Amino acid sequence: MILSVVIPALNEEDSIASIIERSLASRQEIFEKTSVTELEVIVVSDGSTDRTVEIARKYLSEIKLIIFEKNRGYGAAIKQGWEESKGDLLAFLDADGTCDPRFFVNLCNLLEKTDSDVVLGCRLNKESKMPLIRRVGNFMFATLLTYLSSAKVKDTASGMRVVRRSSLDKLYPLPDGLHFTPAMSAKALMNENVIINEEDMSYEEREGESKLHVLKDGIRFLKVIFTATFLYRPQIIFNTIASALLLFSILIMFEPISHYFSQQRVEEWMIYRFITAESLSIFAFFMFCSSFILHNTIWLSMSNDIKNDKTNGFIYSFFNSKLSTFVALFCVFLGFALVWNSLTTRISTGFTHEHWSRYIGFSFFTLIGSIILITKWVNWVLGLVKEKLIFSQSK
Repeated sequence: MILSVVIPALNEEDSIASIIERSLASRQEIFEKTSVTELEVIVVSDGSTDRTVEIARKYLSEIKLIIFEKNRGYGAAIKQGWEESKGDLLAFLDADGTCDPRFFVNLCNLLEKTDSDVVLGCRLNKESKMPLIRRVGNFMFATLLTYLSSAKVKDTASGMRVVRRSSLDKLYPLPDGLHFTPAMSAKALMNENVIINEEDMSYEEREGESKLHVLKDGIRFLKVIFTATFLYRPQIIFNTIASALLLFSILIMFEPISHYFSQQRVEEWMIYRFITAESLSIFAFFMFCSSFILHNTIWLSMSNDIKNDKTNGFIYSFFNSKLSTFVALFCVFLGFALVWNSLTTRISTGFTHEHWSRYIGFSFFTLIGSIILITKWVNWVLGLVKEKLIFSQSK
């Protein structure tokens, strides 16, 4: 088995010789302690303007050197190195001297032991010498990604990883910049057919100046996390927002409801709360329905990346049951019941006198019922499309 290690380097003249020598020196230990039989070291100069290329050329008898005349990005360097490699296992290692190449022993064994697609070295541990601000940032990104994916990786931006070549199709496309690593983590965690694991490793202070810009790259990291979420699990974001809106609308109506039960009256000052709560609640229900449709649409288009189209959540069970039809029809009925006398009086006499609260109730319940019915109708059409696709694929 061949392990191809790519070392992306941008102006790393202070550390490039050391990391190359350490990588080459780790060969024997990797061969003895893993199933790897050949180690390929590939250095990619990403538009370096210092002596990085000059120094790396001294090792051409033992490494492969790829030179970008202009800077194309950290991720682009890794992808190009992998494209020109011959390994069954693809790895990368930062050129700044922070990670020990001998740790590939642990990663290769972890990959084989857990039958993983991706394994990475976790820098967030007691022995790590990572700067505090980056440690805090990594913790925040990991916490966010854990919430969005329901899986866990502590170090989403680790610069030392091993990936099976056969798993690349499940991870690509990946960006060219420094956000290559969190994008890979996000896609691996969101894709149910990708197994990702990590193991604590030592992490030293880097040699030379860091290329990471905390604010700019932090924004990029957030963007790739949310992009992966919207690709695989947008319903998590939709449901979170919808739940918050629904909770807020309930809080808004708490005082008017309490007043009504104590005084048996609906006051004029309540109209603003009624209208606001109605708007927020309808928007929340619309997002819940959109979440359900998005979930089923994503399964329809990416069934290879999602194991099944069933989610245990209440929302999905509700819309897939006959109860949702009953609730929708009952809401429409209740809405019209609130203003029925007003409607019949209007038809018979041309005049009507009804309190505004009943018409707000009519608007709320009929819209909720209609949204549910339309959602079920759209989902029924998606079901027909699904059956057609399954039939076409079986031929």
